[in-house]
Amino acid sequence: MAVRLAGAGYTVRAWNRSPDKAEALRPAGVQPCEEIEAAVCAAGIVISMLASGTVVGEVIDAALPSLLPGALWIDMSSTQHGEALAFHARLAAHQVRFLDAPVSGGVAGAQAGSLAIMAGGAPDDFASAEPVLRAMGRPTLVGPAGSGQVAKLCNQLIVGGTLNIVAEALLLAQAAGADPAAVRSAIRGGFAESRILELHGQRMLDRNFIPGGQVTSQLKDLQNVLVAAADAGLVLPVTSVVTANYRSIADELPRADHAAALLALEKMNPGQRLGTAPDQLPPM
Repeated sequence: MAVRLAGAGYTVRAWNRSPDKAEALRPAGVQPCEEIEAAVCAAGIVISMLASGTVVGEVIDAALPSLLPGALWIDMSSTQHGEALAFHARLAAHQVRFLDAPVSGGVAGAQAGSLAIMAGGAPDDFASAEPVLRAMGRPTLVGPAGSGQVAKLCNQLIVGGTLNIVAEALLLAQAAGADPAAVRSAIRGGFAESRILELHGQRMLDRNFIPGGQVTSQLKDLQNVLVAAADAGLVLPVTSVVTANYRSIADELPRADHAAALLALEKMNPGQRLGTAPDQLPPM
């Protein structure tokens, strides 16, 4: 994402808690900074992309004394809805504007500049940010602050649920005597077609669980979905089951691609295994 911004002609200063990760961006025209103060002190727009809401809060606290009044902070991490609202309030108290703008599209979408970007915040702030966001993908304003995280949770609910359904369909096809690859081919183009059936269905057939999106990230997002649902007074039974499926493999396969929903399903069905290919898994 930083490389896309630099390639679009923006002056980009990068700070990372692991300095070598910021330094690796230098050949792309990004200026690495050893201290967070140097990265943010002259910035009209600050973008954070971090592992969790807890970390986002810590970084905001570290950056606050150096932020310009009137600067715009865009948090593109995936956090809880309530956390995004708290960031908005904390920054507003220091005259700093805020958008929560989580993304979907994975590593490939980031490299191609085709991320789906779901933004929550004031319309004027979104208008200021839109040209910058367009360097990274397709931004859409979905509502006031916090709404971007709600949209991302809806996205992850659909992704996580569909991954599990595709795994069930392929394993059922094989267990009932059909060729699962042929079944996938036959149902593509009908109402069951999706990017997940296309890409992750093939991953499951190949037993390729090198990430991509990781089990641990999918589990975090689904747990945040359930928190948001509880706050809204909703019961989401399908999401509860899908979350439990990912939780069942999170300790042993935290870095596996989220297509490892298939492995969670096979774990519940001893003796059943899709195909004969060896599992491709990331190093522990």
